[in-house]
Amino acid sequence: MVFLSSFFRTLLLVIAPAVVAGADVNYVFNIDNSNVAPDGFSRAGVIVNGVFPGTLIQANKDDVLHIAVNDQLTNPTMRQSISIHWHGLFQMRTASEDGPAMVNQCPISPGHSYTYDIPLNGQSGTFWYALSLDHLSSQYVDGLRGALVVYDPVDPHLGLYDVDDASTVITLADWYHKPAPGMEDIFLQGNDEPIPDSGLVNGVGRYNGGPTVVRARVNVIAGKRYRFRVINISAYAAFRFSIEGHDLTIIEVDGISHVAHTVGGFDIYVAQRYSVVLNANKPVANYWIRGPMTLQHDSDNPNLDTRNVYAVLHYSGAPNADPTTQADQGPNNILEEYQLAALENPGAPGGNAPADRSIDLNFSQDVTNGRLEWTINGIQYQSPDLPTLLNIIANGYSTESNFTRPEHTFVLAPNQVIELVIHGSSHGNATLQSRCSPTDSLHGHAFDIVQSMQGPPNYVNPPRRDVVGVGGSTVIIRFRSDNPGPWFLHCHWHLEAGLAVVFAEDPNGQRTGPKAQIIKQSWLDLCPIYKALPAGLQ
Repeated sequence: MVFLSSFFRTLLLVIAPAVVAGADVNYVFNIDNSNVAPDGFSRAGVIVNGVFPGTLIQANKDDVLHIAVNDQLTNPTMRQSISIHWHGLFQMRTASEDGPAMVNQCPISPGHSYTYDIPLNGQSGTFWYALSLDHLSSQYVDGLRGALVVYDPVDPHLGLYDVDDASTVITLADWYHKPAPGMEDIFLQGNDEPIPDSGLVNGVGRYNGGPTVVRARVNVIAGKRYRFRVINISAYAAFRFSIEGHDLTIIEVDGISHVAHTVGGFDIYVAQRYSVVLNANKPVANYWIRGPMTLQHDSDNPNLDTRNVYAVLHYSGAPNADPTTQADQGPNNILEEYQLAALENPGAPGGNAPADRSIDLNFSQDVTNGRLEWTINGIQYQSPDLPTLLNIIANGYSTESNFTRPEHTFVLAPNQVIELVIHGSSHGNATLQSRCSPTDSLHGHAFDIVQSMQGPPNYVNPPRRDVVGVGGSTVIIRFRSDNPGPWFLHCHWHLEAGLAVVFAEDPNGQRTGPKAQIIKQSWLDLCPIYKALPAGLQ
């Protein structure tokens, strides 16, 4: 502990107060092993405030979130330490609050608490949260996931919709009957990814041989226009989302306003979000909300019916019943991602000129001595003993040679155009945060997709988001390194097998200057508490 204490004495020198604007919005998350039964099968989980999905977080774009997390986990079949990632929030100067374990923080230990303090700094859109990453990543499969919505009173699309509130949030999730650690152990022996037992819409679903659970219902009034915020909070599954008889006009993608684009439906990969406007101008009736799942080797689990993922769009005045039409009808006019265009400040950083730095990332899979290995550029990621952010701030880590090879950390210079050329794998998927439902996701940024899985290259007005589908293709994205911090690129189930890299952006700027990190004493206290735990609780 002497080594840790020397870090803390150094860090106390850089603690600074946060600049607060807007309202303080407070939430309390009591995380315990409550029993839940979203598809009729009761199991203990890792649950927020006794409900799944977890408590909806709502705020306005200039607010400051204060989310007090109390770790009350005791079930030995699931991991008991936690940290929470807030997907899509840029975390300018608050990389300490981003959540990924051993990249941005030490986990919260069982019986302890931590408050995430997150100034939103004018950022708005549709986001979500989940139990964080590193060796704790699969834990969110057990239930710690929910929606986070930040409203913009002057949203550029405000004139297109009448209703945008808690009732218009739609979550799509895969659900597992078994605890994650046991499934993970089997997976890491070189087996296929664990297959869920059911798909859920707003926390409700059905599985083969299970009870006929009442479908989730989304209520509308004829003549009104609704902004539905559709969020994939899954671990592995993608969905094809549509609503019977209704067009959907996409206006926001992963927290970024886009040029309005009308489709009949869209594929939504893990961690992705879409805001769509639905005009309730059809005859008063009930209509199917459809979300059939897409995932590899789904037949591995006989409980799963990938087609049986439905909810009901219920017009006021219609019978309280399921629709009478055929459920399993697919939509026409499916979105192709390359058709999207960012609404504000369109254009990739640097245009079509060469980037300041281009990084190739090659995903591959192997089984060595009976253990599954996922690698990027031949390196299997392993987390450090102390968080990357702590090493940068306190120990002066500034160059790639400061980090061990298994930490797989790229150091990015400030204010450069960064291009990532991502070569996927036919074995799975990647999302930039990097999710593996053919997707990758990058923390701390939105990026321009100059080459999507389909369509031509586009540097003029490409889609802009924080999660991109990759699959077995090559995808090219660009962003500007203007947000100092350590930011993770990873895939959820596959992170356990090593599929991740870290971008340490502007280490000097993390320590000093106008974008220096704000470090709290309570954040410093997390590591000595966590390090004192027995190995079984870490």
